[in-house]
Amino acid sequence: MNINLLIWRNLKKNLKNYYLYVFALAFSSSLYFAFVTLQYDPALDEASGTIKGAAAIRAASVLLIVIVAVFLLFANNLFIKRRGQEIGLFQLIGMTKGQIFRLLTAENFLLYFSSLMIGIFLGFLSSRFVLMILFKLISIDELAELQFSSQALVQTLIVFAVIYLLIMANNLFFIHRQSILSLFKVKATTEGTVKRVTVVEIVIGILGLCFITTGYYVSSKLFSGNFTSINELFLAMIFILGSVIIGTYLFFRGSITFIGNVIRNGKGGYLNITDVLSLSSIMFRMKSNALLLTVITTVSALAIGLLSLSYIQFYSAEKSAFERVLADFSTNSEKEANMLTEAFTDHNIAFTEETTEIVVTTFNMADMIQLSVDPESAGVDVQKMESTVVSDKDVDGLDVKPNEVFFTGWPAMFDSIMDVNENSSIVMHTTANEYKLDLIGLNDEPVIPFYFTFGGSPTAVVDDSVYKQLQKALNPDLQTIFKDQGNVFYKINLENQDDVVKANDLYETLDIERNTWSLQLEFQGVKEFIGLTLFITGFLGLTFLITSGCIIYFKQMDEGEEEKNGYTILRKLGYTQNDLLKGICVKQFFTFGIPLVLSLSHSYFAVKSGWFLFGTEMMTPTIIVMVIYTVLYSIFGLLAILHYKKVIKDAL
Repeated sequence: MNINLLIWRNLKKNLKNYYLYVFALAFSSSLYFAFVTLQYDPALDEASGTIKGAAAIRAASVLLIVIVAVFLLFANNLFIKRRGQEIGLFQLIGMTKGQIFRLLTAENFLLYFSSLMIGIFLGFLSSRFVLMILFKLISIDELAELQFSSQALVQTLIVFAVIYLLIMANNLFFIHRQSILSLFKVKATTEGTVKRVTVVEIVIGILGLCFITTGYYVSSKLFSGNFTSINELFLAMIFILGSVIIGTYLFFRGSITFIGNVIRNGKGGYLNITDVLSLSSIMFRMKSNALLLTVITTVSALAIGLLSLSYIQFYSAEKSAFERVLADFSTNSEKEANMLTEAFTDHNIAFTEETTEIVVTTFNMADMIQLSVDPESAGVDVQKMESTVVSDKDVDGLDVKPNEVFFTGWPAMFDSIMDVNENSSIVMHTTANEYKLDLIGLNDEPVIPFYFTFGGSPTAVVDDSVYKQLQKALNPDLQTIFKDQGNVFYKINLENQDDVVKANDLYETLDIERNTWSLQLEFQGVKEFIGLTLFITGFLGLTFLITSGCIIYFKQMDEGEEEKNGYTILRKLGYTQNDLLKGICVKQFFTFGIPLVLSLSHSYFAVKSGWFLFGTEMMTPTIIVMVIYTVLYSIFGLLAILHYKKVIKDAL
């Protein structure tokens, strides 16, 4: 037979086995091409002068290459094993290993690069949609045009050509290390099975649960003050990471078998067909896949965690920008305030102006605050804490008596390093007197901009009479935050929000220094940075979600083919398709669900330990990310059930 004819027939024969490989390759290449196209799209850098999107995307594309390469190598390795008997037959009829390798190389070349071309075409079509998403996230009003980038094409071809060479090297290694006998057995030995639960597995299972629980506990204490230095904090993070990863591996290696055995013993050994097809299979299959599932779970947790933190930032962007400015425009410069108001008046822009006087003094908060960290390492002296002070007449809805104090803008981060005694008092120092004031409450709503609060420190609200006495005895060394501009904060709000664009255009034409801020420009700057971060983490997270889902799905395909003979026997014994399918559904629920639940759990505790460093709200954005990830991940479980349904149908 002609070798070319053999290649063609072989390709057609194996196409039904390779359709998912074709999908994986086309999907990976389309995703990569669309992503890299952004790197060379001039609209991305021209859209805003404050970001260089191509640079960030270039860095992310390197990580994308790693994810895609590992995925394609795994998929190829899985499918080459399924063809072990075929390769063995070729050797039996007299073909050398070199000839077989050339045959597979030619076959793979046609399949690989045709799929690559399909993927590039799909990536080209989707690149405009991807760019539209990015512009939406960074709040840029630009038209996303469909552009073909020859540079992106060349880069994609080079990257996937290198991956193809790696795949061929892997195939060559596989063919040369296998004997004819082992090739006929390789498909049957792709998964290890065990018949009983040992004491060692029980111990491993308990250790796995203990490691994970310990990691969670330490993460909950990460910023609670138990670790009082940078070195201790770093070592704690390393311990958490190691504990959770080791615990996850041991969980898959022994905990599931241990838990399954407890459930099985609880049934007294009387297992129905659903138990046999789900519980027994899960107990022993996951052990052989422990390393793979650990990697998938760990990286999935990392992806969900980074997505959650990015979305927390994005979700909090508007509030964060407002806390920085507190008005449409704010300044502590009388000159610049007058410049703005005169420009608005000249251009018929209606506005309101408010002023708030601010001073800085020191407080002794030893009675109020109990630090949970080492004061020296935290850089905090509770007996001499500097804080901005305002009068209660400048704060709406707050009436403070002469012997009282109320703190506004209390940072969420403070809750992690200190405990507040709400029934306490503080001592306010001036150059002439000391004032003992009773604490009547605190909240996280700022009354002066972030820029005037020493980078986020709370502001003390006192009675107006106390504030006036404080003004007479100021320590000039503490007023450095105001420089030569005075200690008055000006808030300028537009009466008609339709004038925002016009007002900001005027603002940018004025000779404004660094003492005046615009809410819209601040928000735009925050959204550009956070939006780009969210886009990149979302893109990479989606890539890993689909690749990891495909990997587990491919494994389920293999398991289904291995178990087909068992389904044939069960069907002959009288069990219906529905009887078998119930057990399969339970099996897929746990096969896909256990790694997913562990990933969600790991990411939740990771996010919970330090979310306050990224935004103002944790639960809503985190839940949204987790729900979306779960829904998308569940699709692969449904596909696996449909595949098993076909296997069961064909079993008889």
